[in-house]
Amino acid sequence: MDLLLNPEAWISLLTLVALEAVLGIDNLVFIAILTDRVDAAKRDLARRLGIGMALITRLMLLFTLAWIAGLTAPLVTILGEEISWRDIILIGGGLFLLTKATREIHHNIEEAGEETPKTQVFDTLLAVVAQIAVIDLIFSLDSVITAVGMVNDLRIMTAAIVIAVLIMLWASGPLSAFVSEHPTVKMLAMSFLLLVGMTLVADGLGQHIPKGYLYFAMGFSVLVEALNLTVSKRRKRAKEIS
Repeated sequence: MDLLLNPEAWISLLTLVALEAVLGIDNLVFIAILTDRVDAAKRDLARRLGIGMALITRLMLLFTLAWIAGLTAPLVTILGEEISWRDIILIGGGLFLLTKATREIHHNIEEAGEETPKTQVFDTLLAVVAQIAVIDLIFSLDSVITAVGMVNDLRIMTAAIVIAVLIMLWASGPLSAFVSEHPTVKMLAMSFLLLVGMTLVADGLGQHIPKGYLYFAMGFSVLVEALNLTVSKRRKRAKEIS
């Protein structure tokens, strides 16, 4: 009861929810790309399963704080650089994202070059959910470490993570539909995954890149793409009128 009446607790909760939601953007982009490879009838289910797994993973990590702390302990030293389990997870996740995004870009370019586009081969629901599970661990680790670093109250951290995941669930449908309907936006989203993957690898190798730079680059690219889409719509409308 005291927590509910504490203004500082509410401020901490709102701040953490905002940060968790922002940190979930790259996860949403990845889910949007992957679920587009599933049969249309199963896409909603794939999104719900993926985001539900993100919630479970984050809460499990949150309730094993001692284990998280152990992940940052040096494991080996390579070329004078201490490598921990956290670094290995980040590097592995980054390479996974780089590989996945590169393959998706290649697939889209090859398909665009076909005079008669091939019939789309859908991935199985299980395969997509498994890939989401792998990358959820990477993004959840980053998210929980942020929560632990900002707030000391486990109740606030739990509430913030649950609320942020609910926001992700609400935003995932419109975002996935928008990405699927606009090929240029889809290509931009895959470029974001390359950027995030490279950032994860760099972070795992001890070269920390502030998240602010990453989100500024993504935000600026989205603004440019929004202007391009607006111009394209106006030209299309003008042609229809003429």
